[in-house]
Amino acid sequence: MKKIGIVCKIGRPETPETVKELLPWLKQRGYETYVDLETASALKTEGTPRAMIPSLVDMVIVLGGDGTMLSVCALAGEKGVPILGINLGTLGFLTEVQVDKLYETVEKVLSGECSIEERLMLITHVMRQGKQIAEYTAMNDVVVTKGAFARILYLETYINHKYVTTFKSDGLIISTPTGSTAYSLSAGGPILYPTLNSIVLTPICSHMLANRPIVLPDDVLIEIVLRSWSEEVFLTLDGRAGCPLNKDDVVKTEKAPYKAKLVIPSGRDYFQTLRTKLKWGER
Repeated sequence: MKKIGIVCKIGRPETPETVKELLPWLKQRGYETYVDLETASALKTEGTPRAMIPSLVDMVIVLGGDGTMLSVCALAGEKGVPILGINLGTLGFLTEVQVDKLYETVEKVLSGECSIEERLMLITHVMRQGKQIAEYTAMNDVVVTKGAFARILYLETYINHKYVTTFKSDGLIISTPTGSTAYSLSAGGPILYPTLNSIVLTPICSHMLANRPIVLPDDVLIEIVLRSWSEEVFLTLDGRAGCPLNKDDVVKTEKAPYKAKLVIPSGRDYFQTLRTKLKWGER
């Protein structure tokens, strides 16, 4: 491991200073660094387009919150590059390492003391009148949802080409185990251990009490057909912009042929993370 990419969430005052100190620290140890353009601009130094970094490096260090981490996972997943998340945000399920542990953790990673955890990713194709109009990858979830003033959605759903039901709801969430603690959890979905080979289908505000989240194996194809007229229906991926949907559009989702590789701090306890992040046991 000789080449390291650095991607940051710009806008926090401590970010440029943190990177400014990290770069010479890595250089002194013989590592070549590639910094994303936005961060490099703040430091007044040469940068590299974020989308190019995963193909140039042996590891990516992400300084930010889970949103920044998710965007990098979408870029780096296919390249098989390990990603280390340093938390400069708030909740931080993916960016588990606090910034005060930055150098201690990076030292352990570079000396091979930390493990790599593979996480399921999703690939989604949007079909319109029999033709593919878009393709996306997601680390957390794929969501079909309505706008603030749109009517209830009718979402005809198939699993491996077999009809399941037509959900009458505000939307549907297709979640990975990693994403089970995100939007799906807020919508009443279960928490899945992050390395499980499963997918969760969670309705959003279903108008049928019997419609509950379904846990599926990861080798299924999920097809959602929008059967209702509505002016505002959207497909979003990991909370990022996807595309608007029209009546009879088909959203096809299945596991991606690759997995994201996350660097896990030595001694990390997932259940401790849940207790801390979800405030279990507090009154």
